[in-house]
Amino acid sequence: MPLAPSLFDLQINGYAGIDFQSSTLTAADLRHAIDRLRAGQTHRILLTLITDEIDALVRKFAQIEKYRAADPVLAETICGYHLEGPFLSPEEGYRGAHPGECMRAPDLALFAQWQEAAGGNIRLLTVAPEWPGSAQFIEAVVAQGVVISLGHTNAGEKRIDEAIRAGATMITHLGNGTPVTLPRHDNIIQRLLARDELTACLIPDGAHLPPFVVRNFFRAKPPGKILLTTDAMAAGGAPPGRYRIGRLEVESRDGFVRLPGSGNLAGSCLAPLQGVTNAASWLGISTAEAREMFSTRVAAQFGIRLPEVEIGGE
Repeated sequence: MPLAPSLFDLQINGYAGIDFQSSTLTAADLRHAIDRLRAGQTHRILLTLITDEIDALVRKFAQIEKYRAADPVLAETICGYHLEGPFLSPEEGYRGAHPGECMRAPDLALFAQWQEAAGGNIRLLTVAPEWPGSAQFIEAVVAQGVVISLGHTNAGEKRIDEAIRAGATMITHLGNGTPVTLPRHDNIIQRLLARDELTACLIPDGAHLPPFVVRNFFRAKPPGKILLTTDAMAAGGAPPGRYRIGRLEVESRDGFVRLPGSGNLAGSCLAPLQGVTNAASWLGISTAEAREMFSTRVAAQFGIRLPEVEIGGE
């Protein structure tokens, strides 16, 4: 079979029925999810933990690090963490499904506590730069080798400018983590999309972004400034039904993952390989080019080399 670089998902909250946010996550659960990802050509991920209480995040990082230390496959596949929160906007709509009561201003001492529990492996941190002191925080964290992505934010242009000067380089799931209704011109999607310095991450599942929006964003960004991710949770690679993401119970149905009785999205059920197929079809590009945005371009952001895998299908 032909070979190609492994897929690399930088934002994955769970998979194959397993919620990475669960306080009862076992090594066997995690290995099951990772095995299913590897069967689908995804051999590298940034395991993503979302907003939670301070001590809960410490415990989760420490537990997953124990599992990684005991299992070489987990250690190899989970090549770092993406911490999405709690330095996000608490505003309704902008916080998405994240618990607003846990949101807080960026704090270097707190981040150091989580990074220690994570064995120094937090590689990506999503921040809303409108919080006081954000620029100084971003500069300090970037100096530690962590990539800063802007997301779940309603920052004005001045704060975005300050964040970029401080070292922010990415946008977390552009077009999402926003209210359903926005001002037609001056809104956070347009403010971030206009920043050529920032690499935008897109979720090509047809739920977070319709295909025509994926095309428009792809055309608007400079070459090489688009990456793909799933933002998958436990429903990823699993049949429709009820699942959990942290403290929330959600429903996966018709390709959407929503809070029951609500239109609000709460992660996706997208498999990485399907994301490649969708992007190639919607953008009118080759599968190889779509795959780059879900593999080597992602790896380049973090200085990670990818293994080659057989691409004959799942």
